[in-house]
Parts: sequence; C-alpha cells; structure tokens
Amino acid sequence: AYEGRYYQLRETLCSPQPINRPKVIIGGSGERKTLRLVAQYGDACNLFGSSPGEVAHKLDVLRRHCDDAGTDYDAIRKTVLARTNPTPGRGDEFVASMADYAKLGIDTAIVMPPDGSPARWIDGIAPVVRQLAELGGR
Repeated sequence: AYEGRYYQLRETLCSPQPINRPKVIIGGSGERKTLRLVAQYGDACNLFGSSPGEVAHKLDVLRRHCDDAGTDYDAIRKTVLARTNPTPGRGDEFVASMADYAKLGIDTAIVMPPDGSPARWIDGIAPVVRQLAELGGR
C-alpha cells in the first residue's frame, strides 16, 4: 500500500514481472552510510582505489555491515575505480598495481579513457585485459 500526498494506492503491482532482478551497484566509500547501504541493498560496490591499505579497511567495514545486516559478504561483487589508468605500452605497471587489489578480493578495476581518442586508447591497452583477468584466476 502507498499513502502519498496526492495519491493513495491500496495495492501496487509490477506486471509483467521483470525477467531478472536488476543488479544494484553502489559507489562510494562512506563507512557509516554508503557501505551500510551496500550491505543492505547492493549486489556490488564500487570503491575508490586510493590505496590497497585503504580499500582493505573499507572492505573490513563492509564485512562488519554485512554481519550486522545478515548479508553474505562474499555474494557482493567488489570493484574499484582505479586511481590511475593503464597507459599503452606500460600495461605491466598497471597490472602490477592492481595485483594487490585482486589479493583483497576485488573483482573488477574500472578505468576511464583519458581525453582524446578513446578508441585508440582501448586498442593500446587491450593486452592488459587478459593479464588483469589472470590476477583473479579467471
């Protein structure tokens, strides 16, 4: 039921039902609210890749929130917004910097192409993708 200022609904329906439940990713690093919301409602979280030590701390906070909420911590996909981007020709350095995050259980590193030609940048860093996948054993 819904009782609003202008509308009142005795019953709400979603028909037809969605084929799949939408996935919810919550981004941010706030320990009191954001990570608590991840534990309650999120299928994934996107943390800022400030440093492996800081991300490890945030994951510990998330684990405590999951314990409090009765949520399976391992069922939440963990991602980081990488602080640095892979540079064409220097992908090994980026992979090495992401290895510590992979050891923490980070599933995905999100990168954004710099200004200019995103397609050329993607072509230049394509070899890094396989190396990153190998960090997680996939």
